[in-house]
Amino acid sequence: MRLRRVAWTVGAVLVSACGKRQVEVRTAPTSAQQAQVSVQVTNNLAQAVNVYVTANGTDTFLRQVAANKSETIPVQGFATGTSVALKAVTVDGARTYQRQNVVLTGTYVFPLP
Repeated sequence: MRLRRVAWTVGAVLVSACGKRQVEVRTAPTSAQQAQVSVQVTNNLAQAVNVYVTANGTDTFLRQVAANKSETIPVQGFATGTSVALKAVTVDGARTYQRQNVVLTGTYVFPLP
């Protein structure tokens, strides 16, 4: 009799452990909730460049832009209105192009050279 109670108890615990669980699913904020900031890089050089945002002395890589191409790059992780520097370095590291005191709002145009 005691063994049956233990078996029923263990069985009930196993069945309840395998039951449905409530899960909360969230999505990222919509564009209406989060302002979109981007940099439009027009690379007129004969080689690709690596594009960075510099804030508080730290470079954050955005993307590589191919030679003679133009790309609009979203800038994520920085609040609208933040003052940063933009930097583009040729892939061979020979040349660096910079814009200081760029305030992130909307789309900033960064032509090279």
